[in-house]
Amino acid sequence: MTATASNLRSPRNNRGVFFRRLIACVLIILTAWSVWVYMEIADVANHDEAQPADAIAVFGAAEYSGHPSPVLHARLDHAVELYRKQIAPLVITLGGGSDKDSGNTEGGVGRDYLLANGIPFGSIIAETHSVDTEQQVHRLAAIAHENHLHHIVVVSDATHLFRIRELCKEAGLDVYTSPRSTVGHISNYDLGMRYFHEIVSYTAMRLHVNI
Repeated sequence: MTATASNLRSPRNNRGVFFRRLIACVLIILTAWSVWVYMEIADVANHDEAQPADAIAVFGAAEYSGHPSPVLHARLDHAVELYRKQIAPLVITLGGGSDKDSGNTEGGVGRDYLLANGIPFGSIIAETHSVDTEQQVHRLAAIAHENHLHHIVVVSDATHLFRIRELCKEAGLDVYTSPRSTVGHISNYDLGMRYFHEIVSYTAMRLHVNI
């Protein structure tokens, strides 16, 4: 009897086919997931939901020797604009500092910038201990609970807002996203890296992986 090709196929070859198919399935799933997250990020990034609320929350970004970085500057300017439009009577600045910051914090620098731009001291709450987005959301939830804030406009970079919104949902916060204006020209590469960073960060958040 002549052996067929299937009969001649060794167990090692069968395992190779199985693993190739498994890898292909994993790649398809990862691609589909990444495309879905990308579309969600883009959808939130392209809409400004700012509307009357109890407070405006500015998510922290780098500060340099007590001065806001261009990114933080743009976020704060957007918060000032919203405050002057009477979107909310209170502005919350979020973000701590490190040992290298000489006592400066993102939240503190944000408060000083808002004061210099005419927002009264009594209309500002500065949170100065959080070190990442997740902690900022948790601190924001605590501030909202303590001050009976029910609706909050959250301000950050456009691509950052989807993850912020999802974290806020988990923390029981009702938020409206409002992206800050773009600073200068952003190349396609830089924009792509921002999306990549947010896709990875959101995926890690869903998997409860601390990166």
